[in-house]
Amino acid sequence: MQNTLAMRFFDRLSISRTRLSDGVLVIGASLLIAASAQIAIPLPFSPVPITGQTFAILLVGFVLGARLGAWSVTLYIFEGAIGLPFFAGGGAGAGWLLGPTGGYLAGFLVAAFLVGYLAEKGFDRKSATTLLAFAAGQAVIYLFGCAWLSTFVGWPQAVTAGAIPFLVGDAIKALLAAGALPLAWKAFDRL
Repeated sequence: MQNTLAMRFFDRLSISRTRLSDGVLVIGASLLIAASAQIAIPLPFSPVPITGQTFAILLVGFVLGARLGAWSVTLYIFEGAIGLPFFAGGGAGAGWLLGPTGGYLAGFLVAAFLVGYLAEKGFDRKSATTLLAFAAGQAVIYLFGCAWLSTFVGWPQAVTAGAIPFLVGDAIKALLAAGALPLAWKAFDRL
């Protein structure tokens, strides 16, 4: 968690980081991801619902950094796989990892790490670079998700049902992040 918003928060409050505090952050972030997955709107033409999950995944990466962001997503996936109703719309069980949306779950892990790494390099300080990092993370999610979904429905249908319907919503999420994260850094710098 090098030079991330969470680290700045700890520094400003003069709280030393420990494995316990990192663990609490990871658990809290996994629960945030699980809560955001409950915001699910099924699409009749796709096995992939619209969720708040992708925004939470990328936000966790931005705020916690590569290592803790990836651990948060790993814990989230584990929690859902062991039967907690944490996947989209309350889904649960290991079968979700092998189902049509399993690739998105794998992509979440890689995207959180990537976005966290970029945040550690300062990509979350300016709107343009935040937007670029968010787009890179989202592209990873689409790549993993559509690649796996294509094994069920074929590649053209995977893109049509697994990426295209989400582009506008993800662009809005990216713009929100591009506005919010640099503002958060400015607020911490003023403290």
